[in-house]
Amino acid sequence: MTSPALLKVSGLSMRFGGLLAVDGVGFEVGGDEVFAIIGPNGAGKTTVFNCVGGFYKPSGGSIFLEERRINGLASHKVAQRGLVRTFQNVRLFKQLTVLENLLVAQHTRLQTGFLQGLFKVPSYRRSERRALENAVQWLDFMGIREYANREAGNLAYGHQRRLEIARCMITQPRLLMLDEPAAGLNPQEKRDLQRLIDRLRKEFGVAVLLIEHDMSLVMGVSDRILVMEHGRPIMTGLPAEVRADPRVIKAYLGEE
Repeated sequence: MTSPALLKVSGLSMRFGGLLAVDGVGFEVGGDEVFAIIGPNGAGKTTVFNCVGGFYKPSGGSIFLEERRINGLASHKVAQRGLVRTFQNVRLFKQLTVLENLLVAQHTRLQTGFLQGLFKVPSYRRSERRALENAVQWLDFMGIREYANREAGNLAYGHQRRLEIARCMITQPRLLMLDEPAAGLNPQEKRDLQRLIDRLRKEFGVAVLLIEHDMSLVMGVSDRILVMEHGRPIMTGLPAEVRADPRVIKAYLGEE
């Protein structure tokens, strides 16, 4: 880790009735880091994501974002603190246009109230204009401006993925959580995704927490990797260390 920890998770556990789905998971993500969590199906990766993102209330352990405890907060409160996420299955407002999806994402940051909107006061119009400018900038960045007025549900799948990431980034997060962003993408789109993640980190100073099954993407983009199996951590290390570790090869990559 090359910078002070932005996210600190320690002793994380999650129990569903009699099932202990996550047990004793801990890791830190630096402010300029791409940190990946990998493991076979059922390893507990998504449960960890849901605990960190506020969708589950952990049974035990602690989660701190910029030294402020966030476990137990609702997901929208976690997002307001600067931690946002995508989902394995793209979740867009598919009946809205591409542009409208990015405008809606900014509503909590528009510094206007009901009366300002009702009477179209100058401050409201300025906020509207800023929101539109931000949306267009992100459409340009993602290379999907030409689809601005198309319904989001009619976009090609790879473009939907880019729109979903843009919708997260337009809220100016400190930490972006990506849940299997390469799922459903072709090889060229996966290479483009790797470059995109690298650009987001370098140009916008956002840290990335990643769950992904595509090992080429994980090894190519991650600074460090946590490997899980059966709800527990096996190891945390650099990509080269993870690739060579016999426990990882046995648990995840397979062995003869």
